[in-house]
Amino acid sequence: MPNIKSAKKRVKVIEKKTLRNNMIKSGYKSAVKKFESAIEAGNIEEAKVLFSQATKKIDQACAKGVIVKNTAARKKSNLSKKLNAAIA
Repeated sequence: MPNIKSAKKRVKVIEKKTLRNNMIKSGYKSAVKKFESAIEAGNIEEAKVLFSQATKKIDQACAKGVIVKNTAARKKSNLSKKLNAAIA
């Protein structure tokens, strides 16, 4: 445990930021899972809607600094490949 006042504050701030990051990360992961389950079920129309929602969540996570820009681009690319394969 920290003894210095500023170190105590940093611990509190880090805990808040960790909770926020986990919430954002959980949000985009669940959006991706919903999209993938729609693809497996064969719901193309629903998958298109969920694809846009998932990419939006990924972009938000990237903007907040939870994931890196290239990671976000890779995840969106993989989702679009799955959608295009399901359509074709």
